[in-house]
Amino acid sequence: MTYATVMVSLALDQPNEASLRVAGELAERFEAAIIGVAAAQFAPPLYFTDGAQAQALIDQGEASVRKRLAELEAQFRAATGNRGARAEWRSAMDFPARFISRQARCADIVVGGGRSPAFSDAFSLASPKDLVMQVGRPLLVVPDAVDWLDLRSVLVAWKDTPEARRAVADALPMLRKAKNVTVAGIPERDDSREAATAGVSDVAAWLARHGVTATARVSDANPNIAVADQLDDVAGDVDAGLIVAGAYGHSRFRELILGGVTQYLVTQTARCVLLSH
Repeated sequence: MTYATVMVSLALDQPNEASLRVAGELAERFEAAIIGVAAAQFAPPLYFTDGAQAQALIDQGEASVRKRLAELEAQFRAATGNRGARAEWRSAMDFPARFISRQARCADIVVGGGRSPAFSDAFSLASPKDLVMQVGRPLLVVPDAVDWLDLRSVLVAWKDTPEARRAVADALPMLRKAKNVTVAGIPERDDSREAATAGVSDVAAWLARHGVTATARVSDANPNIAVADQLDDVAGDVDAGLIVAGAYGHSRFRELILGGVTQYLVTQTARCVLLSH
């Protein structure tokens, strides 16, 4: 398995430099094609009028969106022009999450920015929390402060769920290039340490059969510390440049309301995160 096509999602009103750098680097590492995508819809104001005045407002708003999409295409081509990759651009007047999810059918991995506000504008922003549920591909979330895809140390945040199994399989090309890989299990309230140890040991053995040497690690259960905080501590201990995790192992509603590991992963600003659902 490899990444033959890397897709990078650009946002209209957020920085895209980090995503473009990492997507371009990923395409170089795997000699992959790179596709840039962006979309937005004009959102009429709440005080919307009608008649000729309304049409003029719509025309002006749509022209502004088209202008911004053209600027993003120029930014994408400038960022990929010196990398020698097969570059392609796709954009549309559409809801971003819907458009990007449709285009993801031709990609092996989707790269996007790391900002994910609690209440995002669906007309102009494809939130990572939405994309990971819809694209059907691994999503590499890149915080704005990241300069490069650091694969010297990769942390696999293991929980025995279908989402985590998909994430590890989706990350195999990067794990094979990593210098150090740690598979970490963090027992929750009802989990036994023995079961967690068996799980991470099985994953490490599976990775070994795929040419990846990994260290298995299980934290002590601590109901007084949130799993996300414990995961952050482990990531700091191993100096992880990338975290691999399944998205929404609990119900999405529970995580959105109460917070959880996925919520933490798409809002932390220190590391790239590969998520699968």
